[in-house]
Amino acid sequence: MNTKVLVVLSLFVAMGLALHSIIPPFFSGMKPDMMLTMMFLGILLFPHIRNVFLLGAVTGVLSGLTTGFPGGLLPNVIDKFVTAFVFYLLVIFIKKFAASTAGAGILTAVGTLISGTVFLTAALFIVGLPGGAGFMALFIAVVLPTVALNTIAMVFIYPIVQTILKRSNIAVE
Repeated sequence: MNTKVLVVLSLFVAMGLALHSIIPPFFSGMKPDMMLTMMFLGILLFPHIRNVFLLGAVTGVLSGLTTGFPGGLLPNVIDKFVTAFVFYLLVIFIKKFAASTAGAGILTAVGTLISGTVFLTAALFIVGLPGGAGFMALFIAVVLPTVALNTIAMVFIYPIVQTILKRSNIAVE
């Protein structure tokens, strides 16, 4: 693995962790997951299976450790790992489209929907949903706003990061 790529991925994870830590939970302990945006950014820019494995595992653990969701560690680990690989497959299948800002935004929306669904399903079966909130209530109140937030963030961040990496002589694949 290229050391420059590893450093960039680490920075993405660190930025995602900072964002995830400061955003307060707003519905039954759930909060928008900005770590997803950074994980998706890493996969879009450096689409290799080893990077996907690393990003999914590290993002899942860190997201789980900073969640406001009761018992959310294991559901977060499952969610990020599954989402990272599904997102990677989508990127591989539509590589040309994924390289555009619009494509990155749409993939982020789809990836966030997948992540929210996997997280809520895992939480439902492993620890239950908090406060008697139903799956659909949490999906509408947290997942859908997170889809919008992450998509908007990606549309702004993706072209900026691409430019920075090109100017820094860090290959964007």
